Amino acid sequence: MRAWQVPELGEPLAVVREADLPVPEPSPGQVVVRTLATAANFPDVLLCRGLYQVKPDLPFTPGVELCGEVVALGEGVEGFTVGQRVLGASALPHGGFAEYAALTAAQAFPAPASLDDAQASSLFIGYQTGWFGLHRRAHLQAGETLLVHAAAGGVGSAAVQLGKAAGARVIGVVGGPEKAEVARALGADVVIDRHTQDFVEVVKAETDGRGADVIYDPVGGETYQRSTKCIAFEGRILIIGFAGGTIQKAALNHALIKNYSIVGLHWGLYNRYDPSAVQQCHAELTSLADQGVVNPLVSERLAFDAVPDGLQRLGDGTTVGRVVYQADR
Repeated sequence: MRAWQVPELGEPLAVVREADLPVPEPSPGQVVVRTLATAANFPDVLLCRGLYQVKPDLPFTPGVELCGEVVALGEGVEGFTVGQRVLGASALPHGGFAEYAALTAAQAFPAPASLDDAQASSLFIGYQTGWFGLHRRAHLQAGETLLVHAAAGGVGSAAVQLGKAAGARVIGVVGGPEKAEVARALGADVVIDRHTQDFVEVVKAETDGRGADVIYDPVGGETYQRSTKCIAFEGRILIIGFAGGTIQKAALNHALIKNYSIVGLHWGLYNRYDPSAVQQCHAELTSLADQGVVNPLVSERLAFDAVPDGLQRLGDGTTVGRVVYQADR
């Protein structure tokens, strides 16, 4: 089968190389699928760079999130049938940027019929992260103000839609006019272009000086530091990731005097400690998708040969929405 592999670490465009590999055999607890679509995620870029918390042995095939058609079941796997369309997390080293991939059965779910392959491949990591962050960790309430950084990206775009579904007023921060249009299309009530506007001042103006009740921050660094200047009394800053490249340091005395919470989210731990909650989340996301409330914004559908370039552009921060490898049917 055709597959993309990472034989050495570095920037995706330099190290992701095509290889001819055998179709993987499912290990116990796994399913093997014919890949239908694989959503590019920032963790894929970090895996190529050797900077992700998971460090698979070289070589490996990236593509941590995908939609596929089940072709083989591993020992002990129940609840799936050959030919079923599923989505979920790949079991590295057999990631989704290949004609066939392996999924951990415990992190595989029926793909909603209301979503096409590319959309379904984008429903797992970003939307589950958003759902757990906004509901389990920040307890977002209807009528509250939600500030979403990187609102046109894969993780941020999911948070915008989920925030609107929860009845929040959503303010999205983006970089550039093209991304601003994406955030508006996603439903953001207010869109801030950080290249030309000071998000702190805009948030204060839009909330009559009160600030945002919940801040969704997948960027980190200076973005987090400035977010503390526009967080509301008893607000919650969600630490989602550090796509900006710098891990911030929190001034806890500032959190004390302003009565706000700094809330971390490592969504992957729910798969270990509370898998039933992950199943519940998927059921709710499926319902929202069927209602048309959640609709992953797939901005690019890549042919197989375009995967390394797509990953590089994602890592460079120049993509909008979801960039997805779309396999030929």
